[in-house]
Amino acid sequence: MRAIDLSSINWRKSSYSNPDGGQCIEVSDTFPALVPVRDSKDPHGPALIFEPAAWTSFITAVKHQGLADA
Repeated sequence: MRAIDLSSINWRKSSYSNPDGGQCIEVSDTFPALVPVRDSKDPHGPALIFEPAAWTSFITAVKHQGLADA
């Protein structure tokens, strides 16, 4: 797999982040076929890159788990 340059893309705080600012993730909409995700507290650290379907599946699972723990 080739490396993807994420140094100049625009990031936004994910709507799935903790509203208190403690557990924040940022995502980028720069690539139509990829969803880069990073820890907002470590913007120069590593990023995970999901395919859109995998990101949707991940978010669905997280939402479902959150409901199960409530």
